[in-house]
Amino acid sequence: MEFSRIVGKNLKQEFYESIDRHSLHLIEIFRSKRGNVGQLLTQLLQQTKTQEPTDIRSLVLRGLPILLGDNPTDFFKTCFDSDDQSFHHLDLGILLVEQEGVVCPSSLHLNPASVKIIIEGEVVMEGFKDLPKAVCILFGLAYALHLNYPKSMKNTFQFIQQVLLMLGHNDLKPKLQSLKNQLTI
Repeated sequence: MEFSRIVGKNLKQEFYESIDRHSLHLIEIFRSKRGNVGQLLTQLLQQTKTQEPTDIRSLVLRGLPILLGDNPTDFFKTCFDSDDQSFHHLDLGILLVEQEGVVCPSSLHLNPASVKIIIEGEVVMEGFKDLPKAVCILFGLAYALHLNYPKSMKNTFQFIQQVLLMLGHNDLKPKLQSLKNQLTI
């Protein structure tokens, strides 16, 4: 609600519409990449077998940091529901909680038992059933509370802010501008 008050936009509606509008083109860009980035994106693409909107959004949100040169390993953390020590060092992050004994077939964790939002090493919100909703809410919290974006995900958060949600400055870093240009072709 605070995000909507500050910006005058419906965060969830704008976030989902923008990802959905760009997802097919982003997936084409993922497929076109070569080298180490291409290998990582190909692994993500191979894990998404459905066309469910939530799965596609998860794929895009997991692929964007790789495409933009960020390091999502310190942002997206996975743990079992009995493990509560894996996130205390995180300033800002998403914790994907899996049930004990359940073998997750993919690193996308498309169907976690729950998803939690971590700020300054503490769980501030939990009970999310999917990654896109948690990322959307975390972005809204970071923006509304003027929190610094995590260094390892700075490009991704700036891309969400400036390109997907069209908030803030119009001048983009070259890497972000290049991706924006590819999306508008």
